[in-house]
Amino acid sequence: MKRTLLFSLLALALLVPALADGEAPAAPAKGKPALLVIDIQNAYLGYIPEQHRGIGMWTINAAIDLFRQHGYPIIRVYHTDLQQGPPPGSEQFEFPKTVHIQEGDLKVIKNFPSSFKKTELEKILRDQGVDTVFLCGLSAVGCVLYTYFDAKGLDYRTFMIKDGIMSHRPDLTKAVEEITGAADLDAIAYMLECAKR
Repeated sequence: MKRTLLFSLLALALLVPALADGEAPAAPAKGKPALLVIDIQNAYLGYIPEQHRGIGMWTINAAIDLFRQHGYPIIRVYHTDLQQGPPPGSEQFEFPKTVHIQEGDLKVIKNFPSSFKKTELEKILRDQGVDTVFLCGLSAVGCVLYTYFDAKGLDYRTFMIKDGIMSHRPDLTKAVEEITGAADLDAIAYMLECAKR
């Protein structure tokens, strides 16, 4: 498993610069940005080291507050395995009560690593007029990363949120942030302001 993860990160390191060749530098969104809050469920948070989890959850809440302040969509994404759960409606399935989501926030339930695979996410984003997605949650080396590449493949402008993605190994999380050029909250605040103009 460790070897597979190492090879995946190496492939990612080689693939991202190739994808970036010929692309213009990122500019503020021209359409509508949305925030994807991925899999920060009670069942999975225990795998994240406590210190890393504290910083991650603070950053996720700050991002939620920022998107809410600007009136942009917040989409909460939940993962469940059809055989192993956690079953929807259970305490393990839910986000912790400390997360700043609201009942009216859009919701997607997935059974695969990517938030796009066999879900309504792409339809929701298109219906909302979204052209840019910001990703936070877990796992940085799993579901968030799969969603990142699928979003890019679907031509969304896609950003990881620095310190807002988490995994079982903070060193791997930092590697993903560096490879994908994760944006910090100040940069995101600037892009959200510019998107309104």
